[in-house]
Amino acid sequence: MPNELSHPKNALVLAGGGARGAYEAGVLAHLFEHVLPELGPDRAGFDITSGTSVGAIHASYSAATTHLAAAERTRRLVDTWIGMELGQVLRIDARDLLGVPLRAMGIRSQRRDGNIVGGLVDVTPLEQLVERTVPWDALHANLNTGGGHALCISCTEVRSGRVTVFMDGPLADPAPWLHDPNANTITTPLTARHVRASAAIPFLFPSVRIGERYYVDGGLRMNTPLSPALRLRAERVLVITLKHATEHDPEAPAYPEDVITQPAFLIGKVLDALTMDQLEHELHHVELINALLEQGVTEYGADFVERMNIAVRAKRGVGFRRVETLTLRPSEDIGRIAADCRRRHGGTSSLGLLGAFVAQVASRGVPSDEADLLSYLYFDGRFTQELVALGRQDARDRENEIAALLAESAPS
Repeated sequence: MPNELSHPKNALVLAGGGARGAYEAGVLAHLFEHVLPELGPDRAGFDITSGTSVGAIHASYSAATTHLAAAERTRRLVDTWIGMELGQVLRIDARDLLGVPLRAMGIRSQRRDGNIVGGLVDVTPLEQLVERTVPWDALHANLNTGGGHALCISCTEVRSGRVTVFMDGPLADPAPWLHDPNANTITTPLTARHVRASAAIPFLFPSVRIGERYYVDGGLRMNTPLSPALRLRAERVLVITLKHATEHDPEAPAYPEDVITQPAFLIGKVLDALTMDQLEHELHHVELINALLEQGVTEYGADFVERMNIAVRAKRGVGFRRVETLTLRPSEDIGRIAADCRRRHGGTSSLGLLGAFVAQVASRGVPSDEADLLSYLYFDGRFTQELVALGRQDARDRENEIAALLAESAPS
């Protein structure tokens, strides 16, 4: 059984989204510098941290750097993003271009050791980025500080298509997943390999072998991994997602046919749909359970929750409880930011041949005021620094709400 804390558990949930992750980094920078230090000397981290894809990188970084001073913690993270070049994450040379058809069909893999299979591009820069950015040697000690913590990294297991949540730390507990046929948990010391697996976008990046199985991007099934935080009994949850909230407008004009048939446009919209995933449903479910518990206590007395949870625990491994959530979303459309950035900086001289090629392919046939697909691939400092700034500003604008949420989970 995991350690029980004397205070309500808090959790940080980080979504996936490729280059959009720079926004996430901006939010974290403000948390590290201005929010967490105000909560007390022992509040540099979260009880539970859960991430998928680029969110898995940030979740690992957040959990592994709680021992660092706030300024240093922020500098390392922000400098990584604003100093980015596409070649740091993707690398394509003549051999890659010749080998793409073979690797796409699975005839030729990038590695011969059986640990990396498939993929269209060289992942060495990504591996180096993950290894260099996260201080892995400090992770285990940080997870064991205080009352203990948990780090959750979500992947998709290739053979079965099931979500697999890799967990580390004293609060890791596989019991709440035992009754779920669609998900699996593995409690293990987490490494850079688990993060690379979570960030392995199918076809683009190769699948990663862990043990006897291969894994790819966890965002295929659960892009915003709220569920692990809830199952590990979090009661205060801060969610950072990478999709701008938009209101549905039935009167909005439809896209013309010559736009919706463009691959870059369609892929961008598919990625948008994946990043929305089941988050809205889960947040609504949390609100429903909260209302049920509140009304139940009013109608049947203070012991209503505990009596009901006897049956609930038998079916799902963990009982119901009231959960407070705060979701932080980009206040601006990141696809539009990408389109504007490309107009200002998209020439070959500024992006390089590879960057300009990727930007051109990802924008072909797409309306000039949006670039959804490009925004996931635009690993260029000119773009990412804008997202870092936006993340900082959005976190600053909601600083009081964030602080109030986390202050409620302070030890008594």
